[in-house]
Amino acid sequence: MNTLTYRKSIFTKFFLNAYNFMVFISMVNNITTPSRRQQQDQKGLECITPLVNSVEETPESIATEVSGTIPTWIRGNLLRNGPGKFEFGNQHYNHWFDGMAMLHQFKIVDGKVTYRSCFLRSDAYKKNSERDRIMVSEFGTVAMPDPCKNFFLRFLSRFEMIEATDNASVSFVKYKGDYYVSTETNFMHKVDPESLETMNKVDWTKFVAVNMATAHPHTDPDGTAFNMGNSYGTKGALYNIIKVPSTKNNPDETLEGAKVLCSIIPADKSRPSYYHSFAMTENYVVFIEQPIKMDLLKIITSKLRGKAISQGVYWDPKLDTVFHLVDKHTGKVSRHPLSVFHQINAFEEDGFVMLDMCCADNGDAIKNYLIQNLRKSGEALDQVYNTTSRAFPRRFVLPLNVNDDTPTGVNLNTRPASSATSVKTAKDEVVCHFEDLHGDDLFEYGGLEFPQINYSKFNTRPYRYFYGCGFQHLVGDSLLKMDLKEKKLKVWYKKGMFPSEPVFVPSPEAVDEDDGVILSVVVTPTEVSVQGCFGR
Repeated sequence: MNTLTYRKSIFTKFFLNAYNFMVFISMVNNITTPSRRQQQDQKGLECITPLVNSVEETPESIATEVSGTIPTWIRGNLLRNGPGKFEFGNQHYNHWFDGMAMLHQFKIVDGKVTYRSCFLRSDAYKKNSERDRIMVSEFGTVAMPDPCKNFFLRFLSRFEMIEATDNASVSFVKYKGDYYVSTETNFMHKVDPESLETMNKVDWTKFVAVNMATAHPHTDPDGTAFNMGNSYGTKGALYNIIKVPSTKNNPDETLEGAKVLCSIIPADKSRPSYYHSFAMTENYVVFIEQPIKMDLLKIITSKLRGKAISQGVYWDPKLDTVFHLVDKHTGKVSRHPLSVFHQINAFEEDGFVMLDMCCADNGDAIKNYLIQNLRKSGEALDQVYNTTSRAFPRRFVLPLNVNDDTPTGVNLNTRPASSATSVKTAKDEVVCHFEDLHGDDLFEYGGLEFPQINYSKFNTRPYRYFYGCGFQHLVGDSLLKMDLKEKKLKVWYKKGMFPSEPVFVPSPEAVDEDDGVILSVVVTPTEVSVQGCFGR
């Protein structure tokens, strides 16, 4: 049995929190081409409160209703991960990222689909369940002192360091052939992709000198994985590029053999940048140091002050976004001077790195995804959406061969079909300006996030198509296909339906890049389905 996985995005983590299940297939020929219209504020947004309510797990597989025909060559498990429980006892979480991880499996065999789900049996989940209260702090929620302790012990507990959560609710990832669920701390959990059973807990700090790692690694064709993680010491923070080998020396191995390829010094060691992911080409890792900053003093004193970790994360529009190129073979770092959560793709061509990303002009959106905001309705919900910056696909062109002889004040991007600019302004500094990868028609659909490509064949290579979610709501409400050659957009949209991050599955005999199927979990406030579209 093959297992279909994807790199999970934090904004769609809970889209399976519903009670009725249906699977259906539709042809991409039904996708419409939108008219060209400028982005507008939204009014009368549908209330999505039911999508952020706690649900029960479904540990035993249940059958689903199939509408349409699923190609028989689609065979495997579609795995998803996201928060499914938002309170314990009379205490509730504050932020979308905080809920307890629930694992979901759609098993697709011979045109039929079964579904099961279960909560990750993390230490955080077990501690919270045993005491029926929030015992472990999360991103937007601080665990309050145990009321059963006397006043003196409650007072002393505020001086304890915050315990890193192992509530791995962000994504499924794969290392050395094994499946893990991950978050953005130092902990992952190995899981069985067939039974969804929680197996052993893995701590990055036991293998490499990092205090956390992202939930979005990249993989070379030979299975070698690359990731990023911060390390914190008395002299401040470092950004680290991590390399994990593709094979095991024994069956029980996890991250043995992992190493730090190189470390990057932040512009401000006490206020490093927050990052959710990074980009990779055939020969380079591209790290984006962006103006979403983490105030380490506020974070390490958050428990003492009774404040959540999220209150130590802020947007500083006065700062530049800096690109760091790291040679995957030597670890050598080159520095190239937005708010970014997800990269689309990156590749090398004609002495340049093409870096395609979904970018927003403001980094405050993360603060709008409080549970109380997602449960609003009417004008209050409209106001939250209309103050949230939208992301749009952009390309930066980074020159690789910059040296002392490179002229300053001249656009180094000589590619005739590109409007992006790369200008050397000083020694070791190149200022880059993007080109849009979309037309005005994308404004109508609220921009694009959670991009996916034909990863197995076109990651780190020149490509033509990518897929994502449109955002005319706080959550994705359409599926989009972008043609980079024609800069044309195709759209799947049905009112009241909210699709998750798309997964591209190529056809077995595919020749063309977009010959395949898009899988997406689509929910309404009362039911959930897996939407499949033929990639063309």
